[in-house]
Amino acid sequence: MARILGIDPGTKRCGLAVTDSSESMAFPRPALSYDERFVDHVRAVIEEEVVAEVVIGRPLSLSGNVTASTEFADGLFEQLAAGLAVPVAQCDERLTTTQAQRALHATGATTKGSRDRIDSASAVVLLQHYIDARHGR
Repeated sequence: MARILGIDPGTKRCGLAVTDSSESMAFPRPALSYDERFVDHVRAVIEEEVVAEVVIGRPLSLSGNVTASTEFADGLFEQLAAGLAVPVAQCDERLTTTQAQRALHATGATTKGSRDRIDSASAVVLLQHYIDARHGR
């Protein structure tokens, strides 16, 4: 069975996570810089990890309103949907960064020293929520 790639969008870096082949758990992968080669780098991850679907976070405000971050993520979603050969979906990612920061702080990591890890940990939270909902958990 193929895997799912989760992306936590950011204007500087995008966190990545990939499911196991049974789609039961999400695991972090190194964050990617968001630059002109981003889609090519995502294509390489898709090939390397045998990914069949991509899920990108859609950050809304706590009240559910669209923000500048939402608009950026929507643009990235459109860019990936047009540039990848696998299906691309969006998933509400409210509070994923907060959950990731709490988990990393519990291990003694600091926010400043862990930005790349926080981005990918956020992608893990996002992707885990997505696969849990998909499988009715």
